[in-house]
Amino acid sequence: MDENFDYAKAMAELEKMAEDAQNPATSLDDVGAMVKRARTLVADCREYLRSLREEIDAEK
Repeated sequence: MDENFDYAKAMAELEKMAEDAQNPATSLDDVGAMVKRARTLVADCREYLRSLREEIDAEK
């Protein structure tokens, strides 16, 4: 994950992709590309949240 990862921006992109995927005009090829990108974003979000939890636990 990039050190400059922006969780809010990643979530906004995921929400946009979910919206676009529901649009009947979106091609299956586009949906496939969105799924691939979404996997990366979800993994990055999970890693970011894990690192935050570890930081908080370390401060206890």
